[in-house]
Amino acid sequence: MEWTGQVYADAPTVSVSTYIEAPVEHVWSLVSDIHLMPRLSSELQEVEWLDGATAPRPGGRFVGRSAHPSLGDWETISTVVDCSAPQRFGWAVGDPDHPSSVWRFTLTRRETGTVLEQWAQMGPAPSGLSFAIEAMPDKEQKIVFVRLREFETGMKANLAALKNLAEQEK
Repeated sequence: MEWTGQVYADAPTVSVSTYIEAPVEHVWSLVSDIHLMPRLSSELQEVEWLDGATAPRPGGRFVGRSAHPSLGDWETISTVVDCSAPQRFGWAVGDPDHPSSVWRFTLTRRETGTVLEQWAQMGPAPSGLSFAIEAMPDKEQKIVFVRLREFETGMKANLAALKNLAEQEK
């Protein structure tokens, strides 16, 4: 990831992708299983569907509990904002109309496998990162850049783990 000089108000994004030698339907079953994600993430510790939901659907909500050495522990409520099996699974953190972040998996059938992309957007609503920016406004661009790099590193690890899992199980 190259330096962009972005600030939080830009709602900066990052994405990574990989090719998985497994059918798109199988990859979908993995990325849409929110209970699998804490096993793959260094930050996300636990997730739980809310309101009686047991599977992803538009408007479905889930709670996520996360931890980060610099940001501490926190809990968020996310809402599924994109659920088009087996092509897209996305959720907004916080208010879906004004989220603190948005996350999405996009799956594209390619030959005998799947191209899987994970994408994330910071903001536009405040998040835990906003406290660091408020404390050091002169360092905002660096804070945003470092956090985007953390997102990118985590997403690469997620996709590598998903690829390994999908290709072993297919």
